[in-house]
Amino acid sequence: MRTSMSKILTAVTIARVALSLDVSGTTKFQSSSKRGLVYISSEHSSDDQIWVEGNSDLTWYYDYTDIPIDAYSNRSQAEFEFVPMLWGSANSSAFASEIRSQMTAGRNITHILTFNEPDGSASTGGSEISPADAASIWIKDIEPLRNESIKIGAPSVTGSQNGLSWLSQFFTNCTSLGTNCTVDFIPLHWYGDFQGLASYIGQVVASYPNTSIWITEYALPHSDLKTTQSFFQTSAEYFDRLDYIERYSYFGSFRSSVSNVGPNAAMLTQDGQLTDIGSWYLGGAATGNSPSSSSSGSSPTNSGSTGAGYKLNSWKSGLQALITTFAVFNFGIWF
Repeated sequence: MRTSMSKILTAVTIARVALSLDVSGTTKFQSSSKRGLVYISSEHSSDDQIWVEGNSDLTWYYDYTDIPIDAYSNRSQAEFEFVPMLWGSANSSAFASEIRSQMTAGRNITHILTFNEPDGSASTGGSEISPADAASIWIKDIEPLRNESIKIGAPSVTGSQNGLSWLSQFFTNCTSLGTNCTVDFIPLHWYGDFQGLASYIGQVVASYPNTSIWITEYALPHSDLKTTQSFFQTSAEYFDRLDYIERYSYFGSFRSSVSNVGPNAAMLTQDGQLTDIGSWYLGGAATGNSPSSSSSGSSPTNSGSTGAGYKLNSWKSGLQALITTFAVFNFGIWF
């Protein structure tokens, strides 16, 4: 079977990025205008400002609702873009009215998100909407917003084969109702290792070519610290290198003591200090602040990883990315 040399070189280049940086010591992590905030409310209001202080890389955020949070009300869309979301099926007509009202008041809304994990159950944060109901709501209340020059994201399904099946059924239902339900980008969620993430993205790209992708929730849950840090670095570098990944937002903007994806995935320690991952995500250097599941109020320590062992793990992840990308685009193999 003939293979394209350009595809091979592309795959090699994408894999090589995982080997390119050593962010130990005081070296800052690479900057990226793609990074956004998955805003999670906290009992510690001071935590809200961490994400926009200093030289933060974050350019946009969403909060699972159609209303921006008060903490960022003094920031324009150009400074920190708010992306509204229609979370579920309730009040979809009110959603469209709210968007138009904000635009009339001067907020320059250019993108919206729709239906948070509609294939998932309420117990896991899903909005539990059938593809048929979602298509009907989309045509009635979402599609008209395209007349406002707003770019619309597809429903944000779970990172599973069931999610991809739901998305396919959604588009089929749209067609049966007489419209293509045009989307400008496809938001994805992923909780798992990097090899699975790369393969999942490959599936979506193959199914929906020439469509931009946003990774709006992702993390490696409940893993050891070094593995979690390696996953973050490798995946962020991967996203930054791929042109069709337009934006991404890491799920970890909370304290490690309340993290539902494990303390090591959190971007803040139990005391509200930036972890290595938190600082890297903002484009900074490793902090050495070690996350813990305890909320004892103990002082941050410097016992966390500061990059040691990253290159070894990155070789493994980089090779996995190369193998996955090569197999997906040349042989149609999914891992």
